[in-house]
Amino acid sequence: MNTRRLHRERHRTSRIGWLRAAVLGANDGIVSTASLVLGVAAAHGSRSAVLVAGVAGLVAGAMSMAAGEYVSVHSQADTEQADLNKERAELAADDVAEHRELAAIYVSRGLEPSLAKTVATQLMAHDALGAHARDELGISDTLSARPIQAAVSSAASFSIGAALPLLVAALSPVDSVIWLVCIVSLAALAALGVVSARAGGAPVLLATWRVTFWGALAMAITAGVGLAFGTAV
Repeated sequence: MNTRRLHRERHRTSRIGWLRAAVLGANDGIVSTASLVLGVAAAHGSRSAVLVAGVAGLVAGAMSMAAGEYVSVHSQADTEQADLNKERAELAADDVAEHRELAAIYVSRGLEPSLAKTVATQLMAHDALGAHARDELGISDTLSARPIQAAVSSAASFSIGAALPLLVAALSPVDSVIWLVCIVSLAALAALGVVSARAGGAPVLLATWRVTFWGALAMAITAGVGLAFGTAV
């Protein structure tokens, strides 16, 4: 007697929530802190001024990322909950109309009307709200909003990213801070592009080029501002 094993597939959509927050946080941490350090250094700031600016940028950026992600993702969660409450009320008021609506969705996706009615009947008998949330509203457990997860991921990844250029600035000779911070930060951005592309299944070269190019542009502009407004000592 042959036994069949369940075929389990791993899809990358389950990573969307934390991956987006983590990549965005790390990228912002590297770019914003490196740019801040370069701007102050290009303005001929002392090592202590560079480090104070970098630490302040790390703390402020991490808190800002956490608060921003929490508020924005919580707004998404509130909207999802409002839609679910509305759908729950509609099911209680007229489940027959909701059954027709769900069957019509399956017909539009290619099922025969009779089969669509059967599928809608069985799914609503199992979990009516879940079926409408998934197939009518597009809300699923995998892609649902998780504010705390997004906030923690963003703050932690920002801090890790920001710590890198700050550490380089602290350990580098004063006359080499600008170049070393640039080189290390761009290398870190390239590595981040590779990791995020592999985790998300995106083209590696394109993701790496995109992250590195915009990071280099931001650092160059900030350093230019420092040079333009700085005072030589």
